[in-house]
Amino acid sequence: MPKKRPLAPPYMSRLFSVALAKESLRSGTIASLVMMAPGFLFKAMGSRVGHYGPKLGELLFGESSPMLLFAQHLVIGWLSAVPLLLLFSFTQATSLILVGATYGIAYYVLVNSLALPLIFGDPMPWQLGLEFILPSLIVHIVYGASIGFTARGYAQTLRQGVPPLDRSQP
Repeated sequence: MPKKRPLAPPYMSRLFSVALAKESLRSGTIASLVMMAPGFLFKAMGSRVGHYGPKLGELLFGESSPMLLFAQHLVIGWLSAVPLLLLFSFTQATSLILVGATYGIAYYVLVNSLALPLIFGDPMPWQLGLEFILPSLIVHIVYGASIGFTARGYAQTLRQGVPPLDRSQP
């Protein structure tokens, strides 16, 4: 008699992967657009936000045209949504917006205040002062909270134990 293979956890299924990718595109796009409003407001006030977009564009593509920066912003938004959406798969938190906002803080600390300054040889934001930290931190909190808001249906489906694309199960 052939040996039965154990069932893979739901987060390992193809349906889950496709649903995760779709939700990443949907929520990541919305959050990437939503975060632009406070970013533009801070920039109009003379704050430093979006500092690494042009630097990354130059590094990756040798240029940083507005269209390239916008496309890059969306792609980073899609990719950055994946860890948070995966977190929603493993948490039973009642406030996804709070989880998302916390993710935005962690993302800012790990990526924008540590990794990117190290990669580009810039001073750390906390070496420059609160006026360099707060604008970008707030924008990243808005990004995470936005995903927490827009991915509620996705998270609810996961909590019911149904892969997000397989609505045939009760």
